[in-house]
Amino acid sequence: MNNDFTAALGRAMEHTRAGNPAEATRLIQAALTGAPAPAAKAAPPAPSVKPPAKAPIEDAEIISETPPRRGPMAGFAMPSGLAQANGVDLQQMLGKLGAMAPQGLNGLPQGLAGLPQGLPGSGKTPAIPEGARYETRHFTSKHGARDYRLFVPSSLPNGLKGLILMLHGCTQNPDDFACGTDMNGHAERHGLVLVYPHQSRAHNAQGCWNWFRPEDQRAASGEAALLAALAREVRAEFAVPEGAVYAAGLSAGGAMAATLAATHPELFAAVGVHSGLPHGAAHDMPSAFAAMRGQPNGGVPKTQGSVRMIIFHGSADATVHPSNAKALFTATGAGAHGKPRRETGTTKANRSWSRDIVKTPDGKVVVEAWSITGAGHAWSGGSPDGSFTDPSGPDASAEMVRFFMG
Repeated sequence: MNNDFTAALGRAMEHTRAGNPAEATRLIQAALTGAPAPAAKAAPPAPSVKPPAKAPIEDAEIISETPPRRGPMAGFAMPSGLAQANGVDLQQMLGKLGAMAPQGLNGLPQGLAGLPQGLPGSGKTPAIPEGARYETRHFTSKHGARDYRLFVPSSLPNGLKGLILMLHGCTQNPDDFACGTDMNGHAERHGLVLVYPHQSRAHNAQGCWNWFRPEDQRAASGEAALLAALAREVRAEFAVPEGAVYAAGLSAGGAMAATLAATHPELFAAVGVHSGLPHGAAHDMPSAFAAMRGQPNGGVPKTQGSVRMIIFHGSADATVHPSNAKALFTATGAGAHGKPRRETGTTKANRSWSRDIVKTPDGKVVVEAWSITGAGHAWSGGSPDGSFTDPSGPDASAEMVRFFMG
């Protein structure tokens, strides 16, 4: 099914680029329903496009629909006549591919004809407090290699308080993610080192962490092992205290943070998952799309509650269904500690939210799950300087730091 699905999307993309939306729609409809793809006419050859040259981490070219701050779907520009061809909302479907596209799309063309290129914030560098360090580095291990950004706060009279591995979402890069979350400012105030690994387009066509592939969901292989090794190296370099290493991510990055909690509970004391999915929610591209739509593909393995978790999800997320937040909550095994206590509130921007809190008998908070009314696929409380942010709040960055250090 994986190969059939990928092939169908590839043929549909060829017809789209060649100006034949009806044929593209016919192929995608068959792929989404799981039916055998109808015989299709060959698409006219599309003009050859030279692949973009590789760029340094701060100038990485990103495919995007130039999204507004509330999420990646609104404002998606489609070729004329394609968005509602044959009653299928291809605008929404292809927008999801661009926002959180699995590795299976690597064989597809780099971008769609007629779509604007570039991403707000992709050329920006986040504000750096005077005396702080913000460096570009490279990490190599037996599990692979990645570039990364490193933030070190300016003043540490009492030593470092912890380290956070920050995992960006699809189509983002470290600078964009740092701008949107404003996590550098929080790290400066609280004495935290930040590591922003860069998932380049060489490793995934849309710059997504490969959270859905079995080889990247294991402790001893793939991206989970690579990221854990990176965190260990930086922890050792800066003598970060034991039990003070954390991970946080958005979308595909959030899903990978959940995987790190499951695969490396001895390393990560807590994780933050924003608009993500549970570890093991998918095992290939078709199951990844199903999980994103809120259609589970079997049981999600429990993490036994060994790693504390804070979860954020918008109730109007059209890219990763909000039911994934509930699945994350269940997978932590928090129910063994009793029923959650629910709190509600409203931000200054009149955005309402609720959160379910579970504590151990001795009062330690093990899980917090925030549901943000009306929010889409975007970092809650983020800065408009980055992509996929919703400044209406609540402030996910501040709440994650508070949770990690609590």
